[in-house]
Amino acid sequence: MKKKKTSDMVTVNRKARYDYALGDELTAGMVLAGPEVRAIRDHHVQLKGSFVTIRNGELWLNNLTLGAETARNIKLLATKKQIALLEREKIAGSTIVPVRLLGGNRHIKLVIAVGKGKKKYDKRETIKRRDIERGRYA
Repeated sequence: MKKKKTSDMVTVNRKARYDYALGDELTAGMVLAGPEVRAIRDHHVQLKGSFVTIRNGELWLNNLTLGAETARNIKLLATKKQIALLEREKIAGSTIVPVRLLGGNRHIKLVIAVGKGKKKYDKRETIKRRDIERGRYA
């Protein structure tokens, strides 16, 4: 029996790049049940509106939309050293944002990044720069 070739990237949180100035990225594993894995592999997942918190020395992904389920909290797998680094960044005023969901072959992983929230004028500047790169303004 032939295995179906799937793409490595399942979904991208495009709103994250717009709302935050992203810094360092970290890839973390996820603790999932069977139906959740199936929903992710079938691309029935949405990262928009989800965020990462640190509770009791553990990383948690909050408000992940999986198929028909509206909001789900999922534990993320990272080393204590990585969690401590993220905690220091969070205390300094940064936010931990999910950026991409990877799920090509055997493992499903989440790429998270440390980001600073953009102000409204920063967002307008991003839109202007993107339009210039597309060639709308000459």
